[in-house]
Amino acid sequence: MLISTLAFACMNAIVKHLTDIGAFQIVFFRSVSSLFFTFGYLFKNKIPILGNNRKLLVLRGLVGVISMTLFFMSTKYLPIGTAVSLRYMAPIFAAVFAIFFLKEKIKPFQWLFFIMAFAGVIVLKGFDADLDVYGLILIFISAIFSGLVYIVISKIGKGDHPVVVVNYFMVISTILGGLLSIGNWVNPVGLQWPMLLGLGLFGYFGQVYMTKAFQIAATNQVAPLKYLEVIFTLLLGVLLFSEIYTLYSLLGIAMIICGLVLNALYKGKK
Repeated sequence: MLISTLAFACMNAIVKHLTDIGAFQIVFFRSVSSLFFTFGYLFKNKIPILGNNRKLLVLRGLVGVISMTLFFMSTKYLPIGTAVSLRYMAPIFAAVFAIFFLKEKIKPFQWLFFIMAFAGVIVLKGFDADLDVYGLILIFISAIFSGLVYIVISKIGKGDHPVVVVNYFMVISTILGGLLSIGNWVNPVGLQWPMLLGLGLFGYFGQVYMTKAFQIAATNQVAPLKYLEVIFTLLLGVLLFSEIYTLYSLLGIAMIICGLVLNALYKGKK
């Protein structure tokens, strides 16, 4: 899981660095470079590419590409560590959606943890006037759609191989990202080429090692570790982009992560 979170943090740092490249174009390169791995895996293991739950697979891809695009857009306006921490509000929205779509129930202690996380958001914005409101709107909508991704994946269940699900996501993201970036295409130069191709590399290996971590260890042991991505990304933001985080910003981020980690631990025990 440490390798996974570090890989995702590196991907986030690359996105933050590519200020001259539009979000749709970043989505295109992030996705098309991952297709070499997903298609290669499916062909090698003779797994049917089209899958079984095709409508749900397409829906997962559409919802996922919206979430990813909005996240990439938000990094243009927010410190990268702040954007990543707010994106992790997705499990809260997923829990609320699960009440209506999956008929699940939220335990009282979970509501307490969710309130802690939302309080962290209030501290983060309420005491940091420099945070861009437009960026906050983008990342919150991204988190909402990311929460919907969890619901769709739950609906898919074990009916399709995980790589088939990821492959649908990458194919749809490649098509939409490519089409929507035509009008604002910027030809990459120099180091931008390996950086753009590195998005898919880091994204793929981050996903692979996260999956392996959940396969070989208990969920309640592994799930909290994924929030280390926030810490790694925050450190990269400070070291590479000279981002400044106020005491209240750090307190808000800490409250968000604590609330989500406690929820993950509680769910794991249950």
